[in-house]
Amino acid sequence: MRVEAFDFELPRECIAERPAHPRDSARLLEIRPRGWTDTAIASLPELLLPGDLLVVNDTRVIPARLRGRRGAGGVEITVHQAEAPLRWRAFARPAKKLAVGDIIQFTEDFRAVVSGKGEGGEVMLDFDCPGDDFLAALERCGEMPLPPYIKRPAGADAGDRDDYQTMFAARPGAVAAPTAGLHFTPELLAALDKRGIERLAVTLHVGAGTFLPVKAEDTRDHRMHAEQGRLDAAAAERINAARAAGRRIVAVGTTSLRLLESATGADGRVQPFAGATDIFITPGYGFRAVDLLLTNFHLPRSTLFMLVAAFAGLERMQAAYRHAVDSGYRFYSYGDACLLHRGPS
Repeated sequence: MRVEAFDFELPRECIAERPAHPRDSARLLEIRPRGWTDTAIASLPELLLPGDLLVVNDTRVIPARLRGRRGAGGVEITVHQAEAPLRWRAFARPAKKLAVGDIIQFTEDFRAVVSGKGEGGEVMLDFDCPGDDFLAALERCGEMPLPPYIKRPAGADAGDRDDYQTMFAARPGAVAAPTAGLHFTPELLAALDKRGIERLAVTLHVGAGTFLPVKAEDTRDHRMHAEQGRLDAAAAERINAARAAGRRIVAVGTTSLRLLESATGADGRVQPFAGATDIFITPGYGFRAVDLLLTNFHLPRSTLFMLVAAFAGLERMQAAYRHAVDSGYRFYSYGDACLLHRGPS
């Protein structure tokens, strides 16, 4: 399909700079095959059915953005994929001025050597840090890697350390939050439990590729960045049992959905999964694992808007997004959410 088919007008003032507080006070647009309803995240338990199975992403965002110096010049990097404990792929600015062998100094005892260069500003970095504990060095020196559409001239602040992390976060490795999970609170989980809605966690470490624009003119020419995921045998068994009993699978976020679809065979059974997925979902895709999707509002021309268009229908999503803009919904990572019922693409 032509990428321009997924474009839409979005005023800058619709982009959320801060999340709603409390988190479950965010607005929710329920989008059904025949229309939609304006409601709130706090109403989610009433919108779901007893026995529905919520699948959340328990990845934890690491403070993946580092500011350092190469000689007298400043360098900003965002690590996004581990090749080894001390070797990471990263996006660098300015990447063109970096050469293999260059040293980027972050602090007196924390530095990286450029060991390779790729396309689109990507570099390979070998890190040297105290105790060879790279994640500890990141926690000490790194910033939360906020998306470029959230404007922080001085970088992420102390509030973002908490705001850009879901309450499910347990497994470090993501460089972007699974943002649908940001809306949950202990009170909302208690209400879901009382309603008889079950929950399980899978892991997909969201990569920095999620921020990259689609530069191709046709979706067939776009290459997705791979992301690491894990779905264990116990989770697969619970999902298969729920489906066999006629219960609905509700993916919390496009990350959970992409992992579930990656782990599901042509027979509709979910298998344990551990490894990389670069699944790219566009209209015409045959969904096998997910019945409902809770997700935020996405960027024009993005792979995520393509995914929701595949899930609920392109014309329906275009109309719903126009309604959301006209009704003052807040967009993107810190914004409001949609609950999508699956429909023809």
